[in-house]
This record gives sequence, C-alpha cells and structure tokens, in this order.
Amino acid sequence: MAQKPLTEPEQFLSERRENIRRMAANGPLRQSASNFMLESTRARYSYNFSWLGMPIFQYPQDLVALQEIVWNVRPQVIVETGVARGGSLVFYAGLLRLIDPQAIVVGVDIDIRPHNRQAILAHPLAGSIRLIDGSSIAPGTVDQVAALVNGRRSVMVCLDSHHAHDHVLAELEAYAGFVTPGSYLVVLDTAIEHLPPECSFGKPWGQGNSPASAVQAFLSHDRRFAVDQEIDAKLQISVAPGGYLRRLTDTTKG
Repeated sequence: MAQKPLTEPEQFLSERRENIRRMAANGPLRQSASNFMLESTRARYSYNFSWLGMPIFQYPQDLVALQEIVWNVRPQVIVETGVARGGSLVFYAGLLRLIDPQAIVVGVDIDIRPHNRQAILAHPLAGSIRLIDGSSIAPGTVDQVAALVNGRRSVMVCLDSHHAHDHVLAELEAYAGFVTPGSYLVVLDTAIEHLPPECSFGKPWGQGNSPASAVQAFLSHDRRFAVDQEIDAKLQISVAPGGYLRRLTDTTKG
C-alpha cells in the first residue's frame, strides 16, 4: 500500500526534526555555542533580562524550551526551587494562566528576601503563585510541596537553587516522585560542569560538583527519566545541557 503523503504541517515538522538531527552532529556549530556559553557566562549575560517587569536569570533559549514544554505538558502545577527575584515564577504563572486558570506555580526558597516577596505578591499574576520558605530538601518543605501537588493530574518540576552536587541530588530524590508521566524534571545550570572554575564566581560548586554530576548520579539508578536529547540539539546555547529530563513511565525506581 502506498504511503499517505504528508500534509504541509507534517512535512514542516519532519523537516524540522531532520534539521535538529543535523545540528546535533554539527561540530563547528557546537563549538561556537560552547564558546558563546563561556564568554557570556563571564559577562554575566543571564542577568540582563526581565519577564513582565520581573528580573529573570535565564538564557532566552531556555525560556523558549521551557515554554514549549509547558504548552505540550499543560501541567496543573509547576514546582520551582530557587526563587531569586521572581521572574521565573511570573514566567510560569503567565503560561499557566493561559492554559488553566486554576493551575499554580510553587516557588521554594530558603531565603525569599522581603523586597523580592513584595514584588512577587504585588504582580498581576500573584494569584497563580504560591511561596514556600525553607530549604528545598528539608522534609517539612517537601511535605508542604506535596500538599500542593497532591491530586493534580500533571506536575512539572524545575530545580534551580543551590547548585552543589549533594544538594541537587537530594532535590532530585525528593522531587522526582512528584513529576507525572510525560512531564519534565528540569535541572538548570548543568552547564557549570563544562565551564572553568572562575565561572563559578567563588560559589561552592564547579566541575565534578555540579548539577550535571548530580543528574548523572541520579540517572544511574532511576530509570523513570531520560535526557531529552532533542532539546539539547535544537537549543545549542543552554544553561541546562543534559538537564531536561523527561518522565518516561509510571514505574517505580529500577
């Protein structure tokens, strides 16, 4: 039987997938992206942007990828560890408001500074945001997150707090179970593993002690998740190479 011709939209998507496949094998492009990540990190590039009036410490390329994930997954809850100045919470809240007015984003941080809290709670999207004060890996904090996640059909998690190996691994162990099948557990700043020590700016993390090393340790024993390689290939420039983890099945740890 002759294969049914692709529709124009199907043809476009097929061509895009092939382009992404070629990009993954494009050595000069990958090297250029690596050079940009190095120099842009040195220049504090990620501190230059805002989202709906709130400072957001992310690369624009990752924001596009996160937007695609949220639109496709349509989570009822997004949990983010690491609040900073609140831009990411507002970013997620705006997307969720379009998808489901009852959906919420939960921000967890050990130190939500008063001026940041005030700005977040004064934002027009504050009604979709819940703030939890405390260490992201403290049992009491995790219990509070669990209470907000319980009963929701679709949950996404983004980890962006303290970037040392042990802390991120503890977050992965604590929050992976909240992620629903087909959704994502995103570990940001895995790029630390590929940058020289001076790019940590005196922080207690670096090569071998980073979100990427924690992801590697986590994936070595948790078979529910796999790296979404297509996201890495199409972004090229990203703070989270190897950090977009897709929940594959509803099986237990293997």
